[in-house]
Amino acid sequence: MTKVKEILSQLKLSKFAMISLAGMINAFGVTIFLQPVNLYDSGISGTSMLLAQLTPESMTLSMFLLILNIPLFLFGLKKQGPVFTIYSMYAVIIYSLGAWLITDVLPIDVSFASPLAGTDLLLCAVFGGLISGVGSGLTIRFGGAIDGIEVMAVTFAKKLGLSVGTFVMIYNVILYIICGIVLSSWILPLYSIVTYYAAMKTVDFVVEGLDRAKSAMIITTKPDEVTKALSEAFECGATLISAKGGFSGADKTIVYFVVNHFQIGKMKDIVQELDPKAYVTISEVADVLKVG
Repeated sequence: MTKVKEILSQLKLSKFAMISLAGMINAFGVTIFLQPVNLYDSGISGTSMLLAQLTPESMTLSMFLLILNIPLFLFGLKKQGPVFTIYSMYAVIIYSLGAWLITDVLPIDVSFASPLAGTDLLLCAVFGGLISGVGSGLTIRFGGAIDGIEVMAVTFAKKLGLSVGTFVMIYNVILYIICGIVLSSWILPLYSIVTYYAAMKTVDFVVEGLDRAKSAMIITTKPDEVTKALSEAFECGATLISAKGGFSGADKTIVYFVVNHFQIGKMKDIVQELDPKAYVTISEVADVLKVG
């Protein structure tokens, strides 16, 4: 009982609200742009679309989304944790509900063409990918996932010697090949790759934001001067790491500093002015969190 209370205390109503919005956005992108012209989403969502197309009308997209996704999230419960699983299952339920409302309840004809883009496959592929990517990205940003392929990737990728991204890509390539074989045509699967790419880039944008942070590691013999100048210029702190030159054996200090994309030029100028012999490496940072 204590464990249940602990899990419930971690669930946030605000996150459920945002995941509800994300599920509806995802449903809109898929049912308004992709499904009417038989383009395919990625992952389990794309698999559900293919199965709904091949089976009797009673077996709908909404039904397959629930049948395929929820067992995968339950399967990954131990590895992903209960909070992630609850948010994810809720996202799939909302996505499924939204797809059902659009295709079967609301007075919107999505039987043969997109109500907004007609039969233009490129428009449908791009906008379907962008909109569904927003839905997927919001779900990830607020603690869940809207597609069970991520759980499969986290569970099996390492065992197969693959990265999570490579596992997802391989799954989608196989899915699109199967779609091409079943349809005896490669036009729709090829356009679906455009959808996948648009969605993937949109997810990155939504999750990480436009102003992605950069981390700079500055190896310098003047750490105090560099740290003081950077702190005054950008009004934030830096971390000093003791190091030793591998060739010279001389004691050095690494200044670890996080800036945004627009501050890189100014940072380089400051370091160059204070220590022309400093060595600087810059890397992308997926997220910056202050815990506590």
